[in-house]
Amino acid sequence: MKIAVVCDIYGRENNGSAVVAYNLIRFLQAQGHEVRILCADQNSKGKPDHWVVPNLNFGKMLNAYVNKVGVTLAKPQNRIIKAALYGVDAVHIMMPLTLGLAAVKIAHEMKLPITAGFHMQAQNFTAYFKLNWSKAANEIAYSYMWQNFYRYCTCIHYPTEFIRNEFETSIGQKTPGYVISNGIHSYVKRRPAEKPDELKDKIVVLTTGRYATEKSQDTLIKAVALSKYKDKIQLILGGEGAKEGLYRQLAKELPIQPIFKFYSRTEIIDVLNYADIYVHPAQIELEGISCLEAIAVGKLTIVSDSKLSATRYFAIDDSCIFKNRDEKDLARVLDYWIENPEKRAEYADRYLNSAVAYDQDSCMHRMEGMIMDAINQVYGGLPSERVPAINCIVVR
Repeated sequence: MKIAVVCDIYGRENNGSAVVAYNLIRFLQAQGHEVRILCADQNSKGKPDHWVVPNLNFGKMLNAYVNKVGVTLAKPQNRIIKAALYGVDAVHIMMPLTLGLAAVKIAHEMKLPITAGFHMQAQNFTAYFKLNWSKAANEIAYSYMWQNFYRYCTCIHYPTEFIRNEFETSIGQKTPGYVISNGIHSYVKRRPAEKPDELKDKIVVLTTGRYATEKSQDTLIKAVALSKYKDKIQLILGGEGAKEGLYRQLAKELPIQPIFKFYSRTEIIDVLNYADIYVHPAQIELEGISCLEAIAVGKLTIVSDSKLSATRYFAIDDSCIFKNRDEKDLARVLDYWIENPEKRAEYADRYLNSAVAYDQDSCMHRMEGMIMDAINQVYGGLPSERVPAINCIVVR
């Protein structure tokens, strides 16, 4: 197949959306498919099979904030989009942001099979305006996504049944959806990992993810401050983001200062393996790849009971769940598991066994099948031989 993958978020693998895009692209390429990447990552200019549009310019201050959040917004240019899409068998669009919104309309006009991922909850957007609590605001966001993006799609990829139900309930209709986990890469597995010397006498509590309101790392920082074992807990917040300054200030009173650090994809697996407990405090989470990675290495995993988070379904039982945004309850759960190391080891093994369902290779084969289904629905088979590709290097 010849497939164009449209990535609003691309470049550095510093958040779940970028990681998901790279995983799909690498898998499709490994299967022998020709993959064209349409993005706004300026570092990708000139790379083979990359078509790059400019970035939106918000001015110096807003540009700095957008970069800190970890998102690069595209300034779509129709000629570049059309060049990238010309001659492909299908288009897969990662997200309904500026580039995705422009690409879906052009792909629809070109009568191409379109598949799209559902990687952004309404609350991920409304949270930036402090309206994630508003049912009306979230329904407006979902309605906009449907009317301007997903209604043009031949097939829609939902990483969880949870988000499919939330979206379809909000817009009041069924969609051509496929529920497929983004999966866990084979390198994410349990292996021996020594704690660094400076951490050997500490209880290492890890969370990973972008520093953002909806990820609720502040709840975890406050919970550690309330723990009976705060003098022994080394909290590690793996990630980066706009809230880092606020979180550092919040953590100033902790006896042991947290480690704030962005880890590479391989580094974080080592940290997961030597950590004692993993906590995923997010109140808004569509799937939670970082949480699945903790489960894949067989780590005792504590999650929020938020109704807006899919990760609550990953918990072995209620002993691994705390009340959303309730630092006192999270401190209670943390203390229980610190005090019960034998049971913690038992539950860690149970988590490890539950990870089999999220094998990435199997999930990616299903994604490949979804794209082929879209092609069959539109064309009844591959049309590549009918439409020659063109060399579009001049507009990349």
